[in-house]
Amino acid sequence: MKNFIDISDLSSKELRSIIEEAKSRKVKRKNLNKSAPDEDKPFEGKSMAMIFEKPSTRTRMSFDIAIKQLGGSSIILNPDGIHYGKGDETLKDTAKVLTEYVDIVMLRTSSHKNLEEFGKYLEIPIINGLSDKSHPCQVMSDIMTFEEIKGSINGKIVSWLGDGNNNMSNSFIEAAGKFGFQLKIACPKQYMPNKKILSWAKKNKVNLLVTRKPEEAVQDSDCVMTDKWISMNDKVNKKIKKRNLKDYQVNKKLMQKAKSDAIFMHCLPVGRGEEVTDEVIDGKQSVVWRQALNRVHAQKSIINWCLLD
Repeated sequence: MKNFIDISDLSSKELRSIIEEAKSRKVKRKNLNKSAPDEDKPFEGKSMAMIFEKPSTRTRMSFDIAIKQLGGSSIILNPDGIHYGKGDETLKDTAKVLTEYVDIVMLRTSSHKNLEEFGKYLEIPIINGLSDKSHPCQVMSDIMTFEEIKGSINGKIVSWLGDGNNNMSNSFIEAAGKFGFQLKIACPKQYMPNKKILSWAKKNKVNLLVTRKPEEAVQDSDCVMTDKWISMNDKVNKKIKKRNLKDYQVNKKLMQKAKSDAIFMHCLPVGRGEEVTDEVIDGKQSVVWRQALNRVHAQKSIINWCLLD
């Protein structure tokens, strides 16, 4: 049994195999309808339970479609509608019940500790659909998208602007170490990556630059990325955080510092006019809609990897 919780948990070889299978499956179903199953239906007769502690558009839709394309079925659960460690049933008991009912669980949670604790009691794989610590499924689809357009990400430069201490930046630091690309993060001092992830990066010799200068981060970059400045359940003074990050907005002037063929990525939802201008996100360099589509393909491969012996 294999879980998919953090990118750092997997070897470079395992991660590469997931990306390559995702690319292959996408090509093979080129002429199929969106919800038509893949020819081999590897998930036929199986089901996934999806638990959403936080609202979701892309994660909910992409996992549901992924399961259908693999030939299986999904059950969407709201924590308020099941015991999930509440009332007279412990989290352990809820996990044991789900083990009897389904083949795999996806959890989208506000607390990474919930993910780890729930995973301890499951006897089936669990996938991290998002937590406050990491967002590995999104990053895998981003790498797939990058490579579809620009070839191998190994040795390339990826720039991250805005909050350097969130789930996306954490997962990209781990990915930089596993896939061998340079990651340049531009953020204010108070939003620098946390010491734990920086320590991991140093130990694993990640090619990482953290700077307070946006222009330095995007110089000669192959890909410029950002994220919504105020995340769901972000318990901060929103006005102050937005003011602190206003100089890190991705706009046309900043994009011109990157390579002429650089792409722009955003995991969505987007704060238009805040972390990125309409001109950039709707422009020719933007690949955000392909990122959203590739969530389906990357997650299909992740599900398969978890269930393979």
